[in-house]
Amino acid sequence: MDEADRSVPGDRTGRAAPSDEPVGELVQRASQQLTELVRAEMRLAQAEMKEKGRRYGRGGGLFGGAGLAGFFTLQALIATVIAALAVPLPVWAAALIVTAVLGVVSLVLALTGKKEVTRAAPPAPEQTIDSVKADVAEIKESAKR
Repeated sequence: MDEADRSVPGDRTGRAAPSDEPVGELVQRASQQLTELVRAEMRLAQAEMKEKGRRYGRGGGLFGGAGLAGFFTLQALIATVIAALAVPLPVWAAALIVTAVLGVVSLVLALTGKKEVTRAAPPAPEQTIDSVKADVAEIKESAKR
């Protein structure tokens, strides 16, 4: 029987059917495929973490710019509110009222921000983790056969 007769149907590589190959070759090929799989998963994890890092960086920069612009806007608004309240009240009373309101707003924003950060997904390569788990399950299943 020549090599073409032993090839797997649909296999254009001309390799022998797995049952005809020596165990050593099968183990070597499985080891090589496992190594390639691990390397591919590592590349996937690296790419996923780079993308997440870029997004966190961009988002952080945008939040920083928005925070600075908001800070200047808030200063102007505070001066306007104090000046408006200073018409019927003494200036110190107007400034105290505005300070108390700003303190409450700061507290609400801080608590809301803490809740959002807590709810945020951890910066882990979730797709890669799921893929690796599926690969391990597949390897375990095929090892049972």
